[in-house]
Amino acid sequence: MASFAGASSTISTINVQRPLPRSPKLLKFTNVIPVVTSRPVRVKHPPICCTKLTPWEPSPAKHAPAEDAGYDFLQKTTNIFETLGSENTAEAEAPLASAQTEEVTADASNQPLAELQFLKWPMWLLGPSLLLSTGMVPTLWLPISSIYLGPNIASLLSLIGLDCIFNLGATLFLLMADSCARPKRLTQSCNSKPPFSYQFWNMVANVTGFIIPVLLLFGSQKGFVQPQLSFIPCAVLLGPYLLLLSVQVLTELLTWHWQSPVWLVTPVVYESYRVLQLMRGLKLGAELSAPAWMMHTIRGLVCWWVLILGMQLMRVAWFAGFTTRARKQQYSSASADG
Repeated sequence: MASFAGASSTISTINVQRPLPRSPKLLKFTNVIPVVTSRPVRVKHPPICCTKLTPWEPSPAKHAPAEDAGYDFLQKTTNIFETLGSENTAEAEAPLASAQTEEVTADASNQPLAELQFLKWPMWLLGPSLLLSTGMVPTLWLPISSIYLGPNIASLLSLIGLDCIFNLGATLFLLMADSCARPKRLTQSCNSKPPFSYQFWNMVANVTGFIIPVLLLFGSQKGFVQPQLSFIPCAVLLGPYLLLLSVQVLTELLTWHWQSPVWLVTPVVYESYRVLQLMRGLKLGAELSAPAWMMHTIRGLVCWWVLILGMQLMRVAWFAGFTTRARKQQYSSASADG
């Protein structure tokens, strides 16, 4: 843009004299040229705006902010002191907030921790006592004559009721054992997954113990096994056994699915009771005058489950040694890193 302003013009009075002749006649006449003097007049010229610069006028300097990531903090606010102050305050408050959060979390985790530990102490005595009272006491001290009244439906239901009482106690015992096996801190996860080989051979043992008596009962009903045994005596002798074995398989599948730490204890609990259950079947078979093949079948099942129970106890010992070795390796690696 260029603006032009006109300067004020001033007309002054100028007297111009001509040279006079020396003659006296001419002295009386002087030729004076009058010049009119006027007041100064100021003319206001309107400014002329143009977008093009003249060649002699320098171009104005333009300062554009560089697009740099380092100056992004200035774009947050128009006040640089406000921006720097807010960032410094946030940086200063960040460690304090994290420290306060950790303290609050630690306090919140420690408060239920003591309560849970206090509640877990009676479980170490309550769980085994419950298992003993629901499983062993009715089988060992309750007379068979008060339960078994003959080869009929009432006797079958009475025997199934005893096994259901044991199953209830075993379930409560496993829940208490799972609670005691959990870590002390609630934030820590405890997922214990059994190996595939353990699952496979355990299912093989259960299926074998289920199929063999079922095949013998089917052969007795079809006349392939002699002498034949009617359905009610067969159900009294092997019905509760087959039912409790099915419950054990379901419980083990649930512990594997939930990755509960009691997956190693579950078969030991049920198989220990199964031995007593089959021994009770031997007593009932003598009262029923069961054929020899049935008595041999029950004795074979007792031997089979004692063998499987011994293998389960060996797995418990192996797992204890494996845990000890893993813990030693963890300590050695931690000391080497430190």
